[in-house]
Amino acid sequence: MVSNVDKRVFLEAQKNEITEHIIYQKLARVISDENNRDILRRISDDELRHYGIWKKYSGRDVRPNRLKVFFYYWVARILGITFGIKLMERGEAAAQHAYEALVDTAPEAKKIISEENEHEDELIGLIDEERLRYVGSIVLGLNDALVELTGALAGLTLALRNAKLIAMAGLITGIAASFSMAASEYLSTKAEEDEKHPIKASVYTGTAYILTVFFLIFPYLIFPDPIMSLCLTLFNAMLVILAFTYYISIARDLSFWGRFLEMAAISLGIAMISFGMGYVIRLFFDIDV
Repeated sequence: MVSNVDKRVFLEAQKNEITEHIIYQKLARVISDENNRDILRRISDDELRHYGIWKKYSGRDVRPNRLKVFFYYWVARILGITFGIKLMERGEAAAQHAYEALVDTAPEAKKIISEENEHEDELIGLIDEERLRYVGSIVLGLNDALVELTGALAGLTLALRNAKLIAMAGLITGIAASFSMAASEYLSTKAEEDEKHPIKASVYTGTAYILTVFFLIFPYLIFPDPIMSLCLTLFNAMLVILAFTYYISIARDLSFWGRFLEMAAISLGIAMISFGMGYVIRLFFDIDV
């Protein structure tokens, strides 16, 4: 006999399984790698089978969570299959804990828990995604742009004290540096002779650099007060570090806070040093802009 409490848990489990079945099914249709596609389809079939097992105990059909389907499908399409799936799998921890409470009522629950754990392990080694192969090149572009440009803008802010002039100098510096970094990454990757394509590596590095440059300089193009612009630039730098560190921590199963604090400390530290250097240089050359 299934109690009302257990029935609610079964129905929630059903909803979770049918939702993930549809997510995996939709992703399998758009993934290009045949091996990855087959594994996603098999996992999708397993989720549907789990749904059928829970239905035996609840005696009802349930509809999938369409919002969750929409969200994870598009997260995976935009930010990558690996990130989308791992983000979704992290949310399954609570569901698996609920399944453990059903072992006495449904003996199949133990096997389902085991299979769900296998899914996560299988998915970790499943996807060979280009953007993750080139994540080192992206990190190189982001890190250099954050450290170099926040430092340069901080120094220019006190040396020049003119927002538009600072923006112009920052753009010239940033664009030139992005091409330099892209060229360096091309030569470095070519010399290493690994699985990465040198041109693609340079494009990832240069693109990450130039996008970060525009995001950091943007406040100087909007606000006339250079000090306010610098504060907003540093805030933008923290947003970039926060977003990228979160992405990498999910996709690569890495520590979030350690990497975030390290990158933030380096960027802010360089900015503070450069700010002081800008003041000293302005006094030394007796410049008043």
